[in-house]
Amino acid sequence: MNAKIRIRGLTKTFATGATRVQALAGIDLDVQDNEFITFVGASGCGKSTLLRAIGGLEYVDSGSLSASGREVAGPGADRAMVFQHYSLYPWLSVMENIRWCRRLAVHTRDRTLADVEAASGRADALLQLMGLGHARDAYPNQLSGGMQQRVAIARALMPKPEILLMDEPFGALDAQTREVMHDLIRHVHKVEKTTIVFVTHDVEEAIYLGNRIVLMAPRPGRIAQIYDVPLPDARRQDMKHGQDFLALKKEILARIRETSGMKTDFDLLEQLNQPAG
Repeated sequence: MNAKIRIRGLTKTFATGATRVQALAGIDLDVQDNEFITFVGASGCGKSTLLRAIGGLEYVDSGSLSASGREVAGPGADRAMVFQHYSLYPWLSVMENIRWCRRLAVHTRDRTLADVEAASGRADALLQLMGLGHARDAYPNQLSGGMQQRVAIARALMPKPEILLMDEPFGALDAQTREVMHDLIRHVHKVEKTTIVFVTHDVEEAIYLGNRIVLMAPRPGRIAQIYDVPLPDARRQDMKHGQDFLALKKEILARIRETSGMKTDFDLLEQLNQPAG
């Protein structure tokens, strides 16, 4: 089976003057077509760097990286990215933001009248799918955080990307809005058949959304373990309270603490209460 994303021996080092930090080392990973894969791990383990490399926004030092059967040498129309910060154009309305990609040459080359009409219909469909019909003519500063992120997701989906890359897109949202967005993005995945790579610090979010979870470890950034998620494709919020879900969450959290060195030493904590002398 040909992987939608294929990574072999990927390395990346950041250098500032004489200081060098190896962000990624020996990354090997296959992501299949229409798979929803999530990345977790402690800060500094290279999750976002790897995501940006897949998106063509970050150059790598060595190894190979291909997406949709082609070597990644920069951004491409087959990939779209959603960031934690909504990055909407404040001078454009909701609908204008969603349609923005239609102004780019890569999406307008050899475009026919039928293509224009189809794109208009897709923009309307995405607007309704995201529950934004009432906000069609509103501007970003008139929207809540959750609504702005829905606009950003609709904009990313507008050109029908084969791969959707999401870097902590719900990190700034409140718990209730996050749950709504979780079910929404699972629905989008089912309808659009898009391959999704999703970075998060939230283990519960990673389990609920993903088909597989890639746990990364820092110093240098590497894949420590990959978990299959024991949940059906049709998911409900109450599954988060199931034994399999909670057991996997506990296991992943323990593994993150182990790989990052963040272990609680109660003897050391007790020393903090001792008088100085």
